Amino acid sequence: MATCLTDTFFPDTARAVVRLLERLDCAVEFPAAQTCCGQMHYNTGYRRQATTLARRTARTFDGYDAVVAPSGSCVGMVRDLYPGLHRSTRSVAARTYELSEFLVDVLGVTDVGAYFPHRVTYHPTCHSLRMLGVGDKPLSLLRAVRGLDLEELPGQTECCGFGGTFAVKNAETSTAMLADKMRNVLDTRAQVVTAGDNSCLMHIGGGLSRLNTGVRALHLAEILASTEEEPWAATR
Repeated sequence: MATCLTDTFFPDTARAVVRLLERLDCAVEFPAAQTCCGQMHYNTGYRRQATTLARRTARTFDGYDAVVAPSGSCVGMVRDLYPGLHRSTRSVAARTYELSEFLVDVLGVTDVGAYFPHRVTYHPTCHSLRMLGVGDKPLSLLRAVRGLDLEELPGQTECCGFGGTFAVKNAETSTAMLADKMRNVLDTRAQVVTAGDNSCLMHIGGGLSRLNTGVRALHLAEILASTEEEPWAATR
């Protein structure tokens, strides 16, 4: 499940997920009928519309052993909130995993054969941290990447300020939270800030870009899919 934001704005992340999972001997399919999981609708009070999208998602991913998404927020929506919307969504909820969860808990791997010779800091997104409880699984994966220098992010458990529609409805508060997050990223002297959600990376990366910091925002999947034979060439 690519998620609508990734499919629309960050397709390289979705391609990276496919390359990574196929390298680990998974048979990967991308159902073309997939669309928004309904999280945005649910969070803004449109429960009926969110239920319609949830039921569509359940039908689209029916029959697959596992549904893997590069987004803790979307997985949180599917796994934690779908069962309360309609009984037909319970099966897909039970089979949906955030990428790092699937790699570590289901496939049982931390070393995915990646090579990424850069200084990196990791931002644990709110949904993956608090809703899914992925813990240090992303860090375990990053520590196993050859050539990668992992720098601990100060104040890492603090929200970046995006929060979906929160950034629109509470722009000043969101901007202040972003400023704190960017300062912490810059304090690490990292070349790359990574996370498991492109929504947060879009927010953080946009701020870093506007300030001409030279720090790139890159999804965890793109780092894990990188190999010595395929040198990193981030375009953000």
